[in-house]
Amino acid sequence: MSKTLLRALFVTLAATVLLLLSLGPAVRGAEEPAARKLVMGTSPDYPPYESVDAKNNGEIVGMDIDIAKHITSRLGYELEIAGMDFNGLIAALQTGRVDFVMSGMSVTEERQQSVTFSDSYYMARNTIVSRESDAYETAEQLSGKLVGSQLGSTQDQFAETIPGARQKKLNKIADLIQELNTRRIDAAIVEDAVALEMVDANPGLVMNFLPVSDDDNGYAIAFPKQTQLVGEFNRVLEEMRADGELQSIVDKWFGEKEEEAPGRRTGFLNVDFRVLDGYVPYILKGVYVTLLFTLVSALFGLIWGTILSLFKISGVKPLIAFATVYTSVFRGTPLLVQLTLIYYATPQLLGFDIPALMAAGLTFGLNSAAYLSETIRGGIMAVDKGQREAAIALGVPYRKMMVRIIFPQALRHILPALVNEFVALLKESSLVSVIGVTELMRRADVVRASTFRSFEALLLVAAIYYVLVLILTSLARMLERRLRRSD
Repeated sequence: MSKTLLRALFVTLAATVLLLLSLGPAVRGAEEPAARKLVMGTSPDYPPYESVDAKNNGEIVGMDIDIAKHITSRLGYELEIAGMDFNGLIAALQTGRVDFVMSGMSVTEERQQSVTFSDSYYMARNTIVSRESDAYETAEQLSGKLVGSQLGSTQDQFAETIPGARQKKLNKIADLIQELNTRRIDAAIVEDAVALEMVDANPGLVMNFLPVSDDDNGYAIAFPKQTQLVGEFNRVLEEMRADGELQSIVDKWFGEKEEEAPGRRTGFLNVDFRVLDGYVPYILKGVYVTLLFTLVSALFGLIWGTILSLFKISGVKPLIAFATVYTSVFRGTPLLVQLTLIYYATPQLLGFDIPALMAAGLTFGLNSAAYLSETIRGGIMAVDKGQREAAIALGVPYRKMMVRIIFPQALRHILPALVNEFVALLKESSLVSVIGVTELMRRADVVRASTFRSFEALLLVAAIYYVLVLILTSLARMLERRLRRSD
């Protein structure tokens, strides 16, 4: 390789790193070293406790949010809210990504082994939600039935104790609704306030309360072990009970709702896109995040994949071994595992609070490079040996030969494969929703949680992905035609 090519690769790699860094803020303490800030972890798909106000400013709102804001304000802290999946909240707490968790989380013996809880701030009831045609009123009636629950929730643990019942664990409450409506499960165990929302949004469903267990400790705030915040939060909670502020917040979110116009949720095959009224702009904002993430991942993967391919054909055994092992590891482990490892392990191992979008771009770039290195190596090896022999006979230096002769021809050979990889990156970007990146799929999940309807939001997002892929493939065809004309 020539010095010019090396310099170009270095500059491009540096630009990619800068883009990765721009995907999220630096370490929290570096921004405002003097600020007293607390980061709260929550799963904003559990109205009325926490949900995203997608029709307005996109902020996370709910009863838990109001209580947390009131407590932190009294203690003189600035509150930052981090949204993620419910089953990742404890992990985020243990790795220091968040300072406390408030997400309708019940106190259980298993959780007490990993975290410390505050005093209870609300007592909820387990509720059976089932179809009106096959209504279940008691836990005993669920014996032999397939029961759905949200993974990691108290209702999930309760469902495990129902004699003879089979379980289906899902990440989202909206998924439980979809499974009920499509008759894939017989009933769902959820909390009473959420059950009210589910039944209100789906007239074909009914709910029945279950008796309150003596072992139920209610909802509480979770903290890391050996924290100093528990006592402060408990003191403010007690003050809120005494002055009526806690009850006022509960009444605000559990008060009576305005009746919706009749016929809102009817439509052909039970599909009514009117449920998306006010949500479409929120979903469309995810296009920018998806495209930015895909661009950075593709650029980083292409540069690093090119370097790895050069390692493989270099003839230097240590470089060949490194590139081979790297490719084997990243192609041999699931992408989702790599994503969660980088996101959760980086703060624990390196002390760097890597932003979610930056972790996603880095993971997808590293993974893509493993595949592209083989594609690029194959393209280089596919160039006729006569080209190399002719260049050597003419006295063309090796590095200049690679840049001016071999690489341009290899690019023509591998262009379709490169396009396929970029298309795959665009579609697989939906995976980053599991760590809270608000791209298209995450925003669709927010709408599903708010409307308790799945098909309409998912169909809209699928159409957006399809249009983006069509645009990308059309641009690739234009580039391919131009390269052919330049032959």
